[in-house]
Amino acid sequence: MPPNIFVINPGSTSDDIGYYRGNETVFEVTVRYSQADLAPYEGKNVIEQLPLHTKVILDYLKNHNVPLEEIDAVIGRGGFIRSVEGGVYEVNDQMISDLETGRYGGIHACNLGGILAREIAKLAHCPAFIANPVVIDEMQPIARYSGMPGNPRLSIFHALSQKRVATLIAEKMGRTYEDVNCIVAHGGGGASVGAHRKGKVIDVSHGYEGDGIMTPQRSGSVPCRKLVEMCFSGKYTQDEIRLMLRGKGGLVAYTGTYDIKALEEFIKTGKKAKDSPIFCTQAQAKEALDAMIYRMAKEIGAMAVVLEGKVDFIALTGGQMYSKYIPQEIGRQVGWIAPIYVFPGSEEKDALRDAARRALENPSIIKHYS
Repeated sequence: MPPNIFVINPGSTSDDIGYYRGNETVFEVTVRYSQADLAPYEGKNVIEQLPLHTKVILDYLKNHNVPLEEIDAVIGRGGFIRSVEGGVYEVNDQMISDLETGRYGGIHACNLGGILAREIAKLAHCPAFIANPVVIDEMQPIARYSGMPGNPRLSIFHALSQKRVATLIAEKMGRTYEDVNCIVAHGGGGASVGAHRKGKVIDVSHGYEGDGIMTPQRSGSVPCRKLVEMCFSGKYTQDEIRLMLRGKGGLVAYTGTYDIKALEEFIKTGKKAKDSPIFCTQAQAKEALDAMIYRMAKEIGAMAVVLEGKVDFIALTGGQMYSKYIPQEIGRQVGWIAPIYVFPGSEEKDALRDAARRALENPSIIKHYS
């Protein structure tokens, strides 16, 4: 009988959670947090959100009559730990410490994945895991050059989502992930585009703070000179600048909201929800949304160059792809490169569930983090 697995996948504006009793899906749900929910934590360490997320998770388990003692394993999305190879890792004290302190440069909601997994696992008296964290590093050496030796390009991306979707599409084609060249774009609160060559992500846009794509909440790459001037102007603190890069950058900076569904409704009808934070005109909102789409399409084109034009397919995934307009527009701009497959949301819950099952069935694959 397959084991009972609880999956936790925290994001910057939502949590994907699911409970699987053997082969039965007891529940799968995406919990979305409003700007009002997250406002008290603005500019603070994301770890302070732990009580908010924990309560939501325990409430869902209780409401679906899931006894904690029947859970065989809890697995969370991997966060900002040291760069590691892909695989399944058991959550240990060193990992928790690195996630809580942001030792390796990132304080993001994905850091809550391993922490929440262990919190729930302690109550359930079962093991806690992460798999394929965001810091998987398979970049080719030439891709690390940034022009500044002391500031190399880094591999921080939606590894779990990208690799899962690429594997599924390859299998549909009757091939393996290790046998294809593809480009995968994940668009959510954050975004990343990776060039996958024969099972390795040899180049990828930085999905966290800079060197990346404009998103609903992130600026992506910005002109360097002006940024330097802002940093030394005396007008802003370091925390304020970082908030412009991640949290208050991108669509929210231009329109007042990071809610794509609400923004598209406003563009279409001119109607705003009650107490809507949107402050721009319809025309300005559409131009900002189109600019975000343009940036992702341009990055996909760049990754086609990385793969020297040998691209078997392009995959579009993440929460942004629930929109009809966004994948349609990206397809219009890059469809000439290769066939396009759209996976709205993410396959991350399935990837995590399968990883936990493999770990329980074959403990020898579990890797130790140190």
